[in-house]
Amino acid sequence: MRPAPTILHLDMDAFYASAEQAAKPSLRGKAVVVGGLGPRGVVATASYEARRLGVHSAMPTAQARRLAPNAAYLVPRFSLYRTVSDQVMELLGRLSPLVEPLSLDEAFVDLEAGGTADDSASARATGEGLRAAIRAVTGLSGSVGLAGSKMLAKIASEEAKPDGLLLIEPGTERELLAPMSVRILPGVGPATGDHLRRAGMTTVHDLAEAGEAELVRLVGKAHGHGLHRMALGLDDRPVVAERDAKSVSVEDTFDVDLHDRVRVRAEVERLAVRCVERLRAADRSGRTVVLKVRRYDFSTLTRSETLRGPTDDPTVVREAAGRLLESVDTTGGVRLLGVGVTGLADYTQEDLFAQAADARELAQRDREHDAPVAEGGGEEAVPEPEAASAEQLAARRWPAGHDVHHEEHGHGWVQGSGIGRVTVRFEEPWSAPGRVLTFRIDDPQLRPADPLPLVRESPDYSSWPASLPKSRSSGAAASEGGESRP
Repeated sequence: MRPAPTILHLDMDAFYASAEQAAKPSLRGKAVVVGGLGPRGVVATASYEARRLGVHSAMPTAQARRLAPNAAYLVPRFSLYRTVSDQVMELLGRLSPLVEPLSLDEAFVDLEAGGTADDSASARATGEGLRAAIRAVTGLSGSVGLAGSKMLAKIASEEAKPDGLLLIEPGTERELLAPMSVRILPGVGPATGDHLRRAGMTTVHDLAEAGEAELVRLVGKAHGHGLHRMALGLDDRPVVAERDAKSVSVEDTFDVDLHDRVRVRAEVERLAVRCVERLRAADRSGRTVVLKVRRYDFSTLTRSETLRGPTDDPTVVREAAGRLLESVDTTGGVRLLGVGVTGLADYTQEDLFAQAADARELAQRDREHDAPVAEGGGEEAVPEPEAASAEQLAARRWPAGHDVHHEEHGHGWVQGSGIGRVTVRFEEPWSAPGRVLTFRIDDPQLRPADPLPLVRESPDYSSWPASLPKSRSSGAAASEGGESRP
């Protein structure tokens, strides 16, 4: 534990949904749900307006529609979210060399290591300066927690939501934590929380009073020891700038089970290419290819193949995933497919071309060996993949919420599609709510487009945070939205 609250935790508020509201003036102040829109879709993020109606992340989209039938339901635009995340992380990097990203919208920062804070006043000033900078650069809000440990900084940011700042003064940790639910502590999920409740422990105070020996008896040695320390407000984990990814993977859940073997293989190959794109974006390569298949009965199978060297060649990964698929029985239907690469490295096998050629040659031999022969000596015709319906094709080409450009009407976003039509609202992040027009899905003047920036002219923060004061009184440093505990 540190004697000063110099560990900062930033959590962007309802990130995906807030980004969509910032990009679409007509949705500001309204319920917005971002996630999968099919029958098996899951909510990724809900705006605070939708949360007030009972919608939350990880909820099935079908249930969300029942709770909030008039909300806007949008397909995620990860290219936009990554761009905004990069802007936020760049600001965090100006505060300290020790930034530990947890996701696109969440990170720890060691302010002491960056020399941007050494006491409560300077930490508060830095936190408020960061919130102002994020809003100016991205147009979005983030909540900030400041404390002497990572655990408490994260709890503080959660308590500060939405759009606030909470600083926990060192020495007040136990008093703050005591009345809180045990679920506030890291590692206490629903199952552990229920187990502790049955033992009569519902608050952090109960855990602290129970003692380490009793917690070890209830949840095991390792977990019980850590749980007791956290209940006392003790957490010595450092902010780690480099968090090495152990794997890179992508997966898709399908609205309707896939039965056609050719379609299944085509989806596996598509996922393999997407996986390699992520691998290359991270400047990594991998040695082991992993295939994940969830079947119609929810049983999940994984298969893996270790290559003779690390690679980021899409052909190698695609062919390896295809070979792994051959060992999986997909009779009955497939509801989810995933392709991943593990054994990551910072280099690739030198003879990639030879490796790719070997993979193709092996795959060709397998096909020749397994190809059924029809009567008369000719090869049996390969069945065509299942044809997608017109509605499915329209939804794929024009996902709800995604950007489009019309040669006459300019930039807009898809409100919905169906019956051979696509409905578009024409507006930009800095415009007034725009008008709605409907077109044929094959209109030659309409095309998909890249997202626009959320802020038309981003301010110059090249000298930030040099202008931040190193030490100020709490009263002078605090601004609207900030508070201290206790």
